Amino acid sequence: MTNGYHFYQECIDMCQRCAAICNHCAASCTEADDVTMMARCIRLSMECATACQATAQLMSVGSSYAIQMCSICADICEACAAECSKHDNPHCRECADTCTQCAEACRKLLIA
Repeated sequence: MTNGYHFYQECIDMCQRCAAICNHCAASCTEADDVTMMARCIRLSMECATACQATAQLMSVGSSYAIQMCSICADICEACAAECSKHDNPHCRECADTCTQCAEACRKLLIA
């Protein structure tokens, strides 16, 4: 195993942080006055949290699929960031910023 926890540590930490922020965003969006307007945001935030958790897990065990998951995770993070940036509330802004940072961390590994 050439790439394990220490190689991926920065990205693992970012993915775990992003998953937590995405979960917070999804939960917070369910309290919006018009929840149906937030449906795409909620769904993408939950998908992003799931992808980030799975990616962090694969990186932590040095999976040969970790890099492929980083690519998928970055795509989902970028989609979530784009959606969250459409909404003017603190949790969506925080989610958009964190997703952008996570996508950047994942993309860095694709060229490493």
